[in-house]
Amino acid sequence: MSKGLPKRSEDYSLWYNELVKKADLAENSAVRGCMVIKPYGYSIWEKMQAELDRMFKETGHTNAYFPLFIPKSYLSKEASHVEGFAKECAVVTHYRLKNSEDGKGVVVDPEAKLEEELIVRPTSETVIWSTYKNWIQSYRDLPLLVNQWANVVRWEMRTRLFLRTAEFLWQEGHTAHATKQEAIDETVQMLNVYATFAESFMALPVVKGVKTPNERFAGAEDTYCIEAMMQDGKALQAGTSHFLGQNFAKAFDVKFATKEGGLDHVWGTSWGVSTRLMGALIMAHSDDNGLVLPPKLAPIQVVIVPIFKSDEELDSISEKAKEIVSKLRKLGVSVHFDHRDTHKPGWKFAEYELKGVPLRIAMGPRDLENNTIELARRDTLTKETINLNEIEIDSFIVAKLDEIQTAIYQKAYDFRTTHTTEVNSWEEFQDVIENKGGFVAAHWDGSSETEDKIKELTKATIRCVPLDQKEEDGKCVLTGNASKGRVLFARAY
Repeated sequence: MSKGLPKRSEDYSLWYNELVKKADLAENSAVRGCMVIKPYGYSIWEKMQAELDRMFKETGHTNAYFPLFIPKSYLSKEASHVEGFAKECAVVTHYRLKNSEDGKGVVVDPEAKLEEELIVRPTSETVIWSTYKNWIQSYRDLPLLVNQWANVVRWEMRTRLFLRTAEFLWQEGHTAHATKQEAIDETVQMLNVYATFAESFMALPVVKGVKTPNERFAGAEDTYCIEAMMQDGKALQAGTSHFLGQNFAKAFDVKFATKEGGLDHVWGTSWGVSTRLMGALIMAHSDDNGLVLPPKLAPIQVVIVPIFKSDEELDSISEKAKEIVSKLRKLGVSVHFDHRDTHKPGWKFAEYELKGVPLRIAMGPRDLENNTIELARRDTLTKETINLNEIEIDSFIVAKLDEIQTAIYQKAYDFRTTHTTEVNSWEEFQDVIENKGGFVAAHWDGSSETEDKIKELTKATIRCVPLDQKEEDGKCVLTGNASKGRVLFARAY
């Protein structure tokens, strides 16, 4: 199987786009800016969903579903929210078509104009808070911890598969609380859930931080985020958790009777991750040969490829392979025995390498005689001959998968470490952003004007103020004004 992938070092963007398509993850659809997620890509997203859903439920959240359409008037109730999303909204104005007068097509029926236009949801705060008004009357109804898995539409002009599409899949949590502190605790808790998922399952080291007011979610009082580093030195926002204060409760008049007998607006949060995580997974780990998938998210963790010339040889190998398959499946390992006779072993090796299967077992007639297998690791592209008389194959494979998961994380962590640079002057800042990339830890004077100017001059944005930021007196790299600590800058997706 010819991969035909461009080299990352020569054209990272083209490498990414070609890999997404050649590895059968997704493709562009007939609708401009939208994508078709193919079965192999969707199976990775399903594994992400399953783990996140489990983590949400362990923290007390339950799933619900809210409408795709939002009355236009709802969006205008929270001023900064409408300002933040207005340019990306798709609007439904009519509910019917009719045949054109020339009979060659269809046109919008002018008599079928909606009384109130509908927004195709870019996010669901407004429709959910209008619903919460009916659900919340008393402190006994709180906290309300709800999540939904859904699709959203944001009319992007420049799109890229998984990273930025007009329609994408995500989850959005929306919670209501009796006190400010409870809501803040929830916001931080969900940030930590995202960070744990990214590091433990995606093998993706992340920085936890707070966005600056310029980068904050429209309608939030604070936005917490996890930021990851891709192999081209650009940052990618991998998840956000927003403390909404009482903004949406006030906009939709969501009040509750307090324990003390008073009446107060509830405190809110919202938090979400999307299929953008698929882009992060691809860009953080993969190489010039194709995908490199962390075992915990790989749809196929182990593939067994038989090497045979006759049906008799295949039958003998199949007997041994099925024995291994059975043992591994009992331990929850996802294993596939590819006994197709329509493709040669070399073609299969290339296919599973491209698709990022963590471990590949090859077995031929000589292996049967010697009771051995050839074991190939996707992450290191190394092979070894394993004597099955000397190991318990099931526990050996499980340990090897754990080893690969750790190694992939460590490689990404080491890359981030070597691509995080402290700078103390504007000249240094410009040089690192332009020639090295990665995170730049620099002093900033705290003003939006300075933040905007740095972005204008270098295309670098403040990714976050790290939660573990150390207090450190310094001078802003651009203005020389006083600063109390370093923030992380980077060019980003």
